[in-house]
Amino acid sequence: MENADLLANFIELDAMTVVTLFAVGVVGGMVSGFIGSGGAFVLTPAMMSFGVPAIVAVASNMAHKFPKALVGAYKRAKFGQVDLRLGLVMGASAEGGVLYGAHVQEGIRDTFGDAGSNLYVSLAFVIILGIVGSVVLIDTWRTYRSGATSAPEKPTRLALWVRSINIPYTMVYFPSIGAKVSFLVTIPLGFATGMLAATIAVGGFVGVPAMIYVLGVPSMMASATELVIAFVMGLGGTIKYGLSGYVDIRLAMIILAGSLFGIQIGAIGTTYVKPFIVKGVMGGIMMLVLISRLFMIPVYLAELGQIAPLSESTVGWLKGLSFGMMTFALVGGAAAIGGALLKGMADARRQAAAAEKAKAAGQGTG
Repeated sequence: MENADLLANFIELDAMTVVTLFAVGVVGGMVSGFIGSGGAFVLTPAMMSFGVPAIVAVASNMAHKFPKALVGAYKRAKFGQVDLRLGLVMGASAEGGVLYGAHVQEGIRDTFGDAGSNLYVSLAFVIILGIVGSVVLIDTWRTYRSGATSAPEKPTRLALWVRSINIPYTMVYFPSIGAKVSFLVTIPLGFATGMLAATIAVGGFVGVPAMIYVLGVPSMMASATELVIAFVMGLGGTIKYGLSGYVDIRLAMIILAGSLFGIQIGAIGTTYVKPFIVKGVMGGIMMLVLISRLFMIPVYLAELGQIAPLSESTVGWLKGLSFGMMTFALVGGAAAIGGALLKGMADARRQAAAAEKAKAAGQGTG
């Protein structure tokens, strides 16, 4: 790639853009620490809203992901929420998916240009977020309606069936589920996670639900274990895209700085909320991001000549709606996580005070 073509991929950064991207990184970090997805399903569309080409947004997110994921995994591991063995096993197959996915993304960009790459990423977000977000929200609503919000999570029928499969010499014991599962089952899950991570910079919203619904991993541990997988994928993806000249290290460092701050808040928040709330926040943010990307699809189709050209006013209107919905997703996600954290801390303080009062009363009676 010629230097001029390489520089054309990178946007200009002024003070306002830097501050805004830092704030985006903070929110992305909060989401990452809270639901364990790496936060890229928020960060990639947000960067695209600033005019960053899709492939550069994907590559730069991969670059910022692995150090942030390492910090988040370490933080969550201290709370006993990480299944390191599962993370490494799935991470190994995810790396294969990363290499294949990066090849696909580069091929689309070379063939159809930035518009084709942008369309591909946006369509992928709409389809996958629609499916996964709907499943997560429906499951969250059922849990809430049943009143079993404090009950221990039970593995799904699919997860129980998967655990019943015994393939000699392939069984691996995973502490998070207290059972053995064939690594032949985890390979496609990891590969799909890695491929999506390399093509649209998002693997967590497939990896986390897969661990929950296919393997029966508790949601808290699934979200934390995904950070281990994200570290492995991010490291490999950064090297692959970096060699092709698609990593904008400026964007990666700005977002990383914000993310390292936000991820601390998100990780702490998981210790104060019920598992179904984590699912609900994840599903809600997914649907908002989906709508944001949906508004941009006609713009990319027009640029590719697949539909009639759009007027400048129509393009501006659609971009404004997309950016506004993305902003709402960021602010709403931060508010939901922050609110859950504050409420959880307040409840914990009340419970501690009540326990102390009861203990004092018991000693007085004695």
